[in-house]
Amino acid sequence: MSGVMVRACGMRTAIGLSAPATCAALRARLDNFAETRFISRDGDWILGAEVPLETPWRGVARLTHMLAGALQECFAAASAAPEDLPVLVCLPETDRPGRFEGLETRLWAGLREVLGHGLHPESRSYSYGQVGGVVALGDAKVHLERGASGVIVAGTDSFLVADTLRTLSRKDRLLTESNSNGFIAGEAGAAVLLTQGANGLCLRGVGFGAEAATITSGEPLRAEGMVKAMGDALGQAGLTYEDISYRISDLSGEQYYFKEAALAQARLWRGKRDPEELWHPCDGIGQTGAAIVPICLGVGLMAHRKEYAPGPVVMVHASHDDGRRAAMVLEGVG
Repeated sequence: MSGVMVRACGMRTAIGLSAPATCAALRARLDNFAETRFISRDGDWILGAEVPLETPWRGVARLTHMLAGALQECFAAASAAPEDLPVLVCLPETDRPGRFEGLETRLWAGLREVLGHGLHPESRSYSYGQVGGVVALGDAKVHLERGASGVIVAGTDSFLVADTLRTLSRKDRLLTESNSNGFIAGEAGAAVLLTQGANGLCLRGVGFGAEAATITSGEPLRAEGMVKAMGDALGQAGLTYEDISYRISDLSGEQYYFKEAALAQARLWRGKRDPEELWHPCDGIGQTGAAIVPICLGVGLMAHRKEYAPGPVVMVHASHDDGRRAAMVLEGVG
């Protein structure tokens, strides 16, 4: 995988309508959390991180415009025409309450209208939630090996939907005054441009795992799935955990996932130096679901380009509620 590079990124988040704006706000530890019009089952106002779009679109149109803005940033950085770049879009999992009916069909039609042009015929979607971006990277690599000049991996998602918030509130998954063990619902559109042979973040390894002790299982957590995902990514990269300079993850506030990340580190780290830094963008933008992997990759690329990354090698990891785990190892080049 040494030839696959993350070369450019685009974002529409609660704290920025571009990748540079979002990353600068994250670095400054800013957020845009505010009370929504929804109330939790305990009677507390639910906090959310809403993207400040120019027009208050709703539903699929909102997802479309968040994604289109991120794609346009990547199109502007590409050497090929937009129609020549396969676009691999990550979307919410199919069984999520509040998922819009006919999402895929409506999204593709909306993108053509908003962008003003068609998309590459091999563009497709992935409904794997938070780990979808890592799955899409594998297909992006295949496209590049077949001669594509570039591929875009993107994601768009929103938890600020009535049925979604209602379900999460019933399960005590949201951060409120009455519940400190929860996350803030967010939304975003994000994209990264992948090419071969250019400066950027070089994809060195990818790994996947499955966790039996999911957040709802009640089983004791040993982080088996994440350890496998991280171990496989490191093995593919030919590195050890001690080579990792820092991590970027989808952690968003729930104790279960912080415990998982700590356990995985403890099982892989051999104590030869101080533990690496752990960045979690959701601290500023809320839980963004299927958009989080492109966001993490963009954050890593910007940190490399602006020279504030703790070191050259970054591990990105993500966990989905159903037990799917994914990890990537990347290295800054140039």
